[in-house]
Parts: sequence; C-alpha cells; structure tokens
Amino acid sequence: MFDFKRICVVGAGRMGKAISIAFAYSGLMVRLIDVKQRTDEEFYDYQKKTYSELEQEIFYLEKIGMITLDQVGFIQQRIHVINKQVAESFLPTCQLIMEAVPEVIETKKDVFAWMDGLIDCDCVVASTTSTFLVSEIAKMLSHPERVINAHWLNPAYLIPLVELSKTEQTSTEVVGKLKHFLQQIGKVPVICNATAGYIVPRIQALAMNEAARMVEEGVASAEDIDIAIRTGFGLRFSVLGLLEFIDWGGGDILFYASQYLKQELGDRYNTPEIIQRNMQNKQNGLRENQGFYDYRNVDVEAYKLDVLKNFTQRITNSNLKPKFNILGL
Repeated sequence: MFDFKRICVVGAGRMGKAISIAFAYSGLMVRLIDVKQRTDEEFYDYQKKTYSELEQEIFYLEKIGMITLDQVGFIQQRIHVINKQVAESFLPTCQLIMEAVPEVIETKKDVFAWMDGLIDCDCVVASTTSTFLVSEIAKMLSHPERVINAHWLNPAYLIPLVELSKTEQTSTEVVGKLKHFLQQIGKVPVICNATAGYIVPRIQALAMNEAARMVEEGVASAEDIDIAIRTGFGLRFSVLGLLEFIDWGGGDILFYASQYLKQELGDRYNTPEIIQRNMQNKQNGLRENQGFYDYRNVDVEAYKLDVLKNFTQRITNSNLKPKFNILGL
C-alpha cells in the first residue's frame, strides 16, 4: 500500500516528465500539469507533443531492456497530461505534489500562489529545485511544515538517489512519510539540511571543474581524463562512499596528500578541520577502528571481503576483469 496515491507533478518539462515516468513505472497514476496559460487549441497541441515525448522516453527503457514492450503501454496509461483548469478540480484532494517548473523565482512564486489556494493543508509539497533552497520555497506557501525539497538526479526514472532537503519548519512526519514513499517505489532517499548545493551537486561541481581545469592546463586529454574517471574514480566510488574510502585508506593519508597538492596546485586543496581533528584523536579509519564511521563492533575482515567482492562484481559487469594467465603458461 503506497503512502501517497493521488499525485501531481507540476511542470511538464524534462524533469517533470521523468519523475512522472518513475511514478507510473511503480504502478501509480500521476497527473502531469502544464502550468502555462494556453488556448484549448494550443493546449491540445502541447498535450499531444508531451505524450509523444513521454512515449519516446518510455521506449528508451524498453530498448535498454529495463521493461518489456507490453510494459510500455502500462506506464503510458498511468500518466495524464492536464492543464491548470482541469488540475483545479484534482488539486484539492491531491496528497503529494512534485513541483518541477522552470528555475525562475517569479515563475515559482506564481505557481505556488495558484496552488496554495487549492490544496489541502495536509498535502505534501516537494520542490525538485536544485537552484533555490527549500527555506526560500517554504515562504511561498502557507503551512510551511509540509514543504520539502526532493532533488532527483537525471534521468529521474533510472537514478535511484533522491536528496531530501528540509527546513527547521518541515515536520518530522512529512520527512519520514516522503522518505518511506520513495523507498516504496524503489528510490534511495537521503536527508540533508537546506544548504547550497545539497550533497551531490556540491561534490559534483568541484570534480567537474577540476576535470575541466586539467584539460585547460594540458594535464591530459579529455578522453583520457574520462577513461580514468570511468575505470578508476567512478568504479571505486560505486562501491565505497567518499567518506568510507577515507576511512579505508586512512584520514592521515588524505591529510598529507592534500598538503602536497595545496603546495603544488593551490588553496582549493585545503584540508578540512575534521580531518585534522580525527588525526589528533587517532581516528583515522579502519586501522584504528574509528574514523567517519565506528568500526569497533564491526567484523573488519568480513567487511573488507564484502567490499572486495563488490569491486569484483562491478569490474566483471563492466568487462574490465583482467584475463587470467593471458600468456597461457
């Protein structure tokens, strides 16, 4: 039994369509709302175009083997593209709204002002914005305790992660209910406070800028940098999280590597205080049974074996497993 059954996605752009597909894939009915003012004829053309774009995206899932041909129709039938006028009869009984309108503050204010007079005070409102903090969004609605940010990563119907960002006013019940619902449909929600960049965009921006900087400096070609990311960096961090990897290798190793890189490449490699504090407290990670994680009650050998098994599985699935005895000796 899903926690939410009556669902609207407000904004029928790329993200809105992708989120609608994710809901429909799970068997849910979803209303995808076009918020622009159009004549009936204009909306008919827009609706037809949107259904065509949805069909194309859903067929991609069939082409990559995620769904069967029969399941394409199953998903299509669960997404209803509607205009604002039709939406006004549905919104009062809606239980969950995913707002995905363009990242223009005036547009968002207009849409939230329109919705606020229609929705029930218990309706959970989740903005998918990656530009504005949820604390800003919450000011646009009455009952800010039901407002939360749900940052999906593209393509939303494939990537499991959804970052939930809350304000001090967001109720614990809303956070827990939305987290559980996302888990019900196969997503992996994480929770963070309302700070710029959330989790993934903040880390991602640093990594992408550094990769671009290396091309600019002639360190390596774009192709070789991306090969290194896919077969080293990305592969490794698909098994171990960044902080888990610090514990695996040792926080002190990161400290000394960062000191060298700072000397050679600049202040962007400054070591955060938490790394130095962990060193002083002899909490460098696995070998001391404490770091970002507490390993004192963990079977470390079993944990290491499990990590290595996962590495092997990723390498094998990526066709990167080295050939045994390639010389035939």
